[in-house]
Amino acid sequence: MLWLRRAIRTAVAPLADPLLDPRPASRLIRSTARKQWLRLVLNLLLSLMQAGAEGATLGVVFLAVDLLSRSQGSQTLSENWSGYHFLSFVPGLPQLIAGLPSSTLFIILLSAAVLLKLIQSLSMYLASVIMGYYGARVNAEVTGLIHHQILQLSLPCASRYPVGDLTYYAGNGPSAVTSQINIASSFIVNILMATVYLVVLISLSPWLLAAAALMAVTLVLLQRELLPRIRSRAFEQQSIGVSISTKITENIQGLRLLHTSGQLDAADKALLEKMGELEFNVRSSSRLASIILPVTTFLPIAMIALIAAMSLIVFGARSSGVLPSLVTFVVALQRLNGSFGSVASNFTALNSNSAAIYRLNEILDPNGKKFRRQGGLPFHGLRGSIELDNVTLSYSSESQPAVRNVNLSILRGRTIALVGASGAGKSSIADLLVGLNDPTEGRILVDGVDLHDIDLQSWQQRLGVVSQDTFLFNASIAYNIAFGTPGATDSQIEAAASKAQAAGFISALPNGFDTLIGERGYRLSGGQRQRISLARAILREPELLILDEATSALDSQSERLVQEAIEQFERQHTVLVIAHRLSTIVNADLICVMDEGRIVERGNHRELLAINGRYANLWQQQSHRVGQEISATPTI
Repeated sequence: MLWLRRAIRTAVAPLADPLLDPRPASRLIRSTARKQWLRLVLNLLLSLMQAGAEGATLGVVFLAVDLLSRSQGSQTLSENWSGYHFLSFVPGLPQLIAGLPSSTLFIILLSAAVLLKLIQSLSMYLASVIMGYYGARVNAEVTGLIHHQILQLSLPCASRYPVGDLTYYAGNGPSAVTSQINIASSFIVNILMATVYLVVLISLSPWLLAAAALMAVTLVLLQRELLPRIRSRAFEQQSIGVSISTKITENIQGLRLLHTSGQLDAADKALLEKMGELEFNVRSSSRLASIILPVTTFLPIAMIALIAAMSLIVFGARSSGVLPSLVTFVVALQRLNGSFGSVASNFTALNSNSAAIYRLNEILDPNGKKFRRQGGLPFHGLRGSIELDNVTLSYSSESQPAVRNVNLSILRGRTIALVGASGAGKSSIADLLVGLNDPTEGRILVDGVDLHDIDLQSWQQRLGVVSQDTFLFNASIAYNIAFGTPGATDSQIEAAASKAQAAGFISALPNGFDTLIGERGYRLSGGQRQRISLARAILREPELLILDEATSALDSQSERLVQEAIEQFERQHTVLVIAHRLSTIVNADLICVMDEGRIVERGNHRELLAINGRYANLWQQQSHRVGQEISATPTI
């Protein structure tokens, strides 16, 4: 019976002692249960009412069959029913029926049976509605909690999860919790019903109850054999389902790559292989789960046949009540079998759902995760400078530092440029300034205050970031420009677009600023997307504008126009530019050349050319390349 106790504990643990089940999903269910305690109490009372109505119905069945088995016409039954002690549970009932004729009493019994079933049905309906409300509340809280948990992860931590994996968490986590609640509620009702049937069976014949015990033992042994396999299959299904979700998400996001590389059929084939694995697993699970119902359907017939034979011995010596006892026993046993079957189904469902709950706990469990820092001093504006004080950044203990002992002063109103080869650490410094990563060593000071002590959200809301990887929403151009600047007016949006040299192409679109640009802005060119991103940053009037290869996707003419817009913006704002094309940063107040995470040269354009070092070599290489491209251009 250890297996049975463990199964019952699994069913009720989410609603029980926190020490019994401290997992995040169970804590959430218990927390919601405390808030919704009145509904749960009502559900329990309604479940008890269902069980009581069912027991009373069996009593009415017994009396009705006993009445039909007698041939006394309109004679009263006070003496014949005097031995039925269960009638005394209702005060005054024996006296009430003492003088009633059989026909009248039979009609009363039929009416009572209908009324009891009506009460049971209404109780069932109300209990179902209450649990539906409770499940809806938990569903909403779980969805919000998963979304909150994902958004509160630090960007490096969240980036470890595939997008499809996170989508699967958000889509399937709430339904897993709702299923757990519904299963637990059904489990309680079935246990109460089984208890009623057992009481009835024991009162009729403890000896015949041995048949019911045999049936229960058979089901327990069957479940003990099947449930571990069902649980294992459920975990495999979850794993394959996550893999499929991830693959579909990646294929949709990478449609352009699949088209241009001729990999559409290969991607389709790979997904079909995964679907084949899932189909095989589902078929196997279906075979296992389908065993229980046929067995629970066959057992009652076998038990009824056995009981019919045993009843000749058990009830044969009685002078009255043989037929109603036998009929009631068979009905109660059949109902008990149905309850056992339902409890077995509950256990099967719990084990199938356990994999989904396990995955939900994976994302909700804070252990092993790094979260965005909360709280700190609110940031109101940059007054003096931003200082990088001996800053080092390592992404892991095994890898080389991306930034090494960097000291840099970014004065308010100045333009600082970072140049160097790919992997030199330029974007890592930008990420440090945005707050996406914290320095492994050293400090970042904003007007003398450690950035770690400043409220991260208030700091990031005063930044403008334009990166090479531009993200746009599947919404209007106006919405994308105004994102992050609540309350922006149409005139402000249009002015920002004009400063970013985007107003021209926007006005040429059919719906202007109301034009929908599609998923990730696929209806726009790369240069157009980057100009909208720049307009979004300009509209924010940021204290620090970070341009990470902001003109990399532009053609020469667009780059010149955007560069003019940036230069006008730079005169009144603090700007950090990460550039590959040196021609875009010749007017920067300070240019820092980076190599292997260190700043190896610093100065303005003329000073660095005079040094004749790395920057001068890069400048000569790019100037020579541009000269070759110009000379190679055919003249007309």
